[in-house]
Amino acid sequence: MTTLHWLGLLALAVIAGAVVPFQSAINANLGRGLGHPLWATLASLLVSIIVLLPVMVALRLPLPSLAFISKAPLWMWAGGAFGVCFISLALMLLPKLGASGFIALAMAGQILASLLLDHFGLFGLVERQLNTPRVLGAVLLIGGVALIQFSAAPARALATAS
Repeated sequence: MTTLHWLGLLALAVIAGAVVPFQSAINANLGRGLGHPLWATLASLLVSIIVLLPVMVALRLPLPSLAFISKAPLWMWAGGAFGVCFISLALMLLPKLGASGFIALAMAGQILASLLLDHFGLFGLVERQLNTPRVLGAVLLIGGVALIQFSAAPARALATAS
């Protein structure tokens, strides 16, 4: 893999992460408007289908194998449930924690879970042993998360205190 290709992949990963707070903030507002976060979760997932289906048709993707679908282990279908969990929790927590607070704490959970997934090679991932540099990197990232979440009081609280 060339350096340029690798940098492109890194940039796409950053973009993937950058859209999450936008999605969460937009969906939190939608949840308030619809009367409950779960309505916004449903709306988000329906819009996902509406956007995704034409893309799949345009790419002329072949239908998946029914043999695979019937034999796939149950854990392979859990991604949708995890998506519902993330979207719903984001809708409920983002207004209370703020975008940076929620995303920082979500990122801490992602770091810890990712280290475990890699270390044990779960769900078909390549094993990447937990070692001192990886643990130190996680500690530094989580330290940054703590600084983001706990170093600033909300602006409204500061305005009322003065």
